[in-house]
Order: sequence, then C-alpha cells, then structure tokens
Amino acid sequence: MIGAEDLAALSTDVRVFDCRFDLADADAGGRRYAEGHIREAAYLHLNNDLSGAVEPGRTGRHPLPDLGVFRAMLKANGVDSKTQVVAYDDMGGMFAARLWWMVRWSGHRAVAVLDGGYQAWLDREGTHTASDSARAPAPPPVSMRLVREHVDAATWTLLDARASDRFRGENETIDPVAGHIAGALNAPFQANLGDDGRFLESTTLRRRFEALLADEGDKPVVCYCGSGVTAAHNVLAMVHAGMPEPALYPGSWSEWITDPGNPVAT
Repeated sequence: MIGAEDLAALSTDVRVFDCRFDLADADAGGRRYAEGHIREAAYLHLNNDLSGAVEPGRTGRHPLPDLGVFRAMLKANGVDSKTQVVAYDDMGGMFAARLWWMVRWSGHRAVAVLDGGYQAWLDREGTHTASDSARAPAPPPVSMRLVREHVDAATWTLLDARASDRFRGENETIDPVAGHIAGALNAPFQANLGDDGRFLESTTLRRRFEALLADEGDKPVVCYCGSGVTAAHNVLAMVHAGMPEPALYPGSWSEWITDPGNPVAT
C-alpha cells in the first residue's frame, strides 16, 4: 500500500497505472481517464490489458493473459527491474488489486496500490512525473496462482470475495449458475475497506482474516471471486496484514461452473 503523499514524494523509477473500470460499462474507465488522471499515468483496461481471451465453456470471464504478453506490456510501458509500480482506481482498489497481483505474478516485487485511489490523489492535488530506465530480464513469479484442477476444499481453504448474497446463490445477475464452490468461506472484499474507501489498518485486517480462518487449521488459502478480479483484493489485504500470501484462483467462479461436475453449494 502507498499513500498519496508518499507517492508524490517519489522522484524516479516509478510507473503509475490507472485501472479504473466499470463492470457494467467497459468504456467508462477510459472515459474517466480521459477526463483526468494522475499525470503521466498509463491506462490499463481490465478486459483488454489485464485479461486474456475468453473461451466460452472453458474459461471464466476474466482469464489471465499469457504471462509473456503481460511482461511485454509492462516493458513497453517503461517497467523494468528497478521500477516502482503503483496501481490505482476509484473503487477502493477493486481493480487496482488485480494489477498488483499480476505484477507480482510476473516476478516483480516493487508494486503497490494507492490507498484511497484517485480521490485520495485529488484531495492532495499533487502531480508526479514518471521516468523510464533500462530493461532487465524478468525474475520468477512472486505470487502463486491455482488452476481449476487443483482447487479442492479438502486441501485448501477457499475464500470467496463476492458479496454474501451472491455467495449464498441469491441475486445472481452475472453468471448463469448461482452459488459458490462447495466448502468455501465467504470473505466479501468490501469489508477490507473503511467508510473512507481506504484499506483498514493492518492489525484490523489481520483480526478479520484470523477470525475467518480460525477453524481451518493449517490449510493454505486460495482466494477466488466471480472472475478473478476482486479476489486479488483479499490477497492484497492479507499481505498488507502481514499474513502469508494466499494463492489466487484466476478462473474463479465463472470458470468453475463451466464444468457441470464441479461441486456447487448454496
């Protein structure tokens, strides 16, 4: 996590990415970016830049892109081994956390989410100029992803980041099947934020997740949601809380339900 004041204090080797998006209007984020953004920030579109091609009946709604393609995109945007990457949105980190996770997945550790998002930046009325520098080979991944074949509630503690009504199978308006992966626990990502839209204190977040996981023993955690986007918010929150980084199931619910044989609960 990085605050607006700390971001403004950075002077070199930083690349800022605007991740604003609206699931109901795929062009809204681009329009908001055109209306105003942190100076020299680049815009990344959830569907076009932070997701791969959707294959009906096989993938979820926001599958990960090819890792090589994503690394090339970062490189083309001036990110090298010394660059501090900062992601922001205007939805409490809902979409910025996706980029945060993906940058770590690419092997790059120096990445943060702007706490409070674009509004926090506007509140301090700052400006910042990013810089380019020499490129370096990509290191191995920092974050771990899980493929559908390895998702097993007996082995993993599954945390579903969707709202509780969707988790229970109520008010499902996005995916064709309602419910959740059998054995999963519900951890709505919105509960990571305070009323001001900023992440809760790390100690508060730690208490939240420790309470959720109290009966799970030593099983490692994997986070999922509808399509692998808001699940990264929980990954970020747990890392911010000083807990072991959980894995991400990028395909999430929308991929899980492409196989009628996968267990579903309501």
